[in-house]
Amino acid sequence: MTAEIIDQASELEEMLREQAIAAHRIDRNAVSAEHCVECGEDIPELRRLKVPGCQRCASCQADEELRMKQGRG
Repeated sequence: MTAEIIDQASELEEMLREQAIAAHRIDRNAVSAEHCVECGEDIPELRRLKVPGCQRCASCQADEELRMKQGRG
């Protein structure tokens, strides 16, 4: 019975890890916004090229990541 529980936990851990990795993969064909969805400022072309699918300027993205890290997202 203990081995079965360990196997189930291992399968769950693997599934969660694969989901986390998939969530962070970059879609190179994604279309980036030209203006930040938060502040409306222009998103520089270099950022749009380097971060396909970006929707926020670097400053607003940093703020969003901090909110998510702190659990306020």
